[in-house]
Amino acid sequence: MAASGISNKAKYECLLFDMDDTLYPMSSGLNLACRKNIEDYMLHHLQIEESEVPKMCLDLYKEYGTTMAGLRALGYEFDNDEFHAFVHGRLPYETLKPDPVLRNLLLSMPQRKIIFTNADKAHAAQVLSRLGLEDCFEGIICFETLNPPPKSESDDDNNFVECDGNAVFSNSSSETENTKFTNTKHPKPAPILCKPSLEAIEAAIQIANIEPDKTVFFEDSIRNIAAGKAAGLHTVMVGNSMLVPGADYALNSIHNIKGVLPEIWEAEEGEQMEAVIQSSVVETVVLA
Repeated sequence: MAASGISNKAKYECLLFDMDDTLYPMSSGLNLACRKNIEDYMLHHLQIEESEVPKMCLDLYKEYGTTMAGLRALGYEFDNDEFHAFVHGRLPYETLKPDPVLRNLLLSMPQRKIIFTNADKAHAAQVLSRLGLEDCFEGIICFETLNPPPKSESDDDNNFVECDGNAVFSNSSSETENTKFTNTKHPKPAPILCKPSLEAIEAAIQIANIEPDKTVFFEDSIRNIAAGKAAGLHTVMVGNSMLVPGADYALNSIHNIKGVLPEIWEAEEGEQMEAVIQSSVVETVVLA
């Protein structure tokens, strides 16, 4: 006997979270420190004129989604791991503190929860560990997921690899455009795939095997919000209480999720209520 008026069909099945400046506030200082490290890398490793670095760094970020992607698009050659180690390895991670409020919120959500970041997996693992959230997510879609090295015959087809206890999605396809070289004699580094590219959003959807119309995307970037909406996701702007183009909801803080999106918990509450009613029905039948 089904409970009248109660549906246990979840409106949302997956929650997709950006990480930096979304799970923690921009006031942490990591954003500014990261930009300073990128500028230092451009100056000392790529020998770009010092007077041009700040504006170039910002312009490339605006046009390509990340300065790293812009540098690659302009033809600069560098090792991805070296870049990430320089840019993220010196960040003041000690400014990030455990967030038990957010942790409890995340653990109470019945949906799949996945991190989707442009950053590398080492940075993702460090941030989640500092926040005390490393076991709150099913997996991480990160730089290495969207920009895998050319696949070798020894690689397996698993969708997850381990990263300091965190499951990181891996892209098992070796035929994606971003892993192909155009010149086999003198291969040029592949272009970098990242948000806010619609291709990156769609790749994440496919890799995580999620349905866009049943997925909520939490982001602090206006451009990424617009791309997520274009890909069919439900979108939540974080860090700004004002709605922006493409955003379905807006949160001044990630801690305000329950007040703005109570339906995340409604399916589970509906199931619990139905279980109570079913139990009452059984008890009534037995007593009769």
